[in-house]
Amino acid sequence: MKNVIVIRYGELYLKGKNRNYFERILIKNIRHALKNHTCKLEVGRSRYLVTDYDMAQEAAIVQSLQTVFGIYSLSVAVCIPNDYQTLEQYAVAAAPREGTFRVNAHRGDKRYPYTSVTLAAKLGEAILSAHPSLQVDLHNPQHTVWVDVRENGTAYVYGSVQEGAGGMPVGCAGKGLLLLSGGIDSPVAGYMMAKRGLCFDAIHFHSYPYTSERAKEKVIRLAAQMQKYCGKIRLFSIPVTKIQEEIHARCTDSYMITLLRRAMMRLAEKTAQRFHCDCLINGESLGQVASQTLESITVTNATVPNIPVFRPLIGMDKQEIIDIAQKIDTYETSVLPYEDCCTVFLPDSPATRPTLRRAEEEESKMENYEELLSEALENLEILTV
Repeated sequence: MKNVIVIRYGELYLKGKNRNYFERILIKNIRHALKNHTCKLEVGRSRYLVTDYDMAQEAAIVQSLQTVFGIYSLSVAVCIPNDYQTLEQYAVAAAPREGTFRVNAHRGDKRYPYTSVTLAAKLGEAILSAHPSLQVDLHNPQHTVWVDVRENGTAYVYGSVQEGAGGMPVGCAGKGLLLLSGGIDSPVAGYMMAKRGLCFDAIHFHSYPYTSERAKEKVIRLAAQMQKYCGKIRLFSIPVTKIQEEIHARCTDSYMITLLRRAMMRLAEKTAQRFHCDCLINGESLGQVASQTLESITVTNATVPNIPVFRPLIGMDKQEIIDIAQKIDTYETSVLPYEDCCTVFLPDSPATRPTLRRAEEEESKMENYEELLSEALENLEILTV
């Protein structure tokens, strides 16, 4: 007998002949998550095992594995020989002493003398004999004893299944660039895209000296927190102070936010192309604020003709977004009271239904607009996360 942690993947089963590609990335990501733990990873057919670990580290290892996208579920189990007497001994030991239960048996080895249904019934009978206070409930039990008979002469017995992060392994779906504002939404947007296998760098726009160094430090901290789920992130920082000052001096107040966001999208697209990112990601949710109405999104999106813009939060309400931010531990950092560039020169009544024609007319008032964009890109800084 040895203690193991059983790792199962879900959606990768659907990948057919390409499954090996996705598994290689998942295995790489699991090894990365386990790098600070002393243990071994055994890769088998449709099951991975973490073995040879210190029992005192078991909970920490499970917690690390639960941040790996592509893992569907986990179980702390015992690995034993699959002869019936040994299975019965450990199934009885794993069973509760009172309440309702069922046995869920899976026969991966079709040569095993008992079918899954027969094995579950025999083990259930043995558990009832050992613990008479128990009752069987096949439909809604309080407890379940799982027995998984494998092809290599072994079996796993366990009493619980813990959820994994789900989704697809980070790195299997290409690379993007996340617009990381420092608010609640954008880290969640990055998390949602990482769950679909996308890895990404991040870009932050600042307006120093109107925004403080603490605002930049906040974004660095957010990027660091996201790496637990999203993998390694490079963080680019671009100043937009001069662009904002020019907009404030020459353009209509109600269009200031629209024009700033158009400038930011232009800068983000150029940065994405420079650093080989194939899409942009932002945290926009339809109708949440003035800059996220359908008309505002349409006018902003018109500045990005060459790559797609993903908005994974577009149909979510604020509480749904907050719930995920709390789950991934970015919420407390996001609500720190350090202003970002979008709060500088904030108009009293921002346009909620801007038009593309009017936005282009406003931009034409800035004679040195292209020079300002080029200067901002020249001052791009790569921050250490």
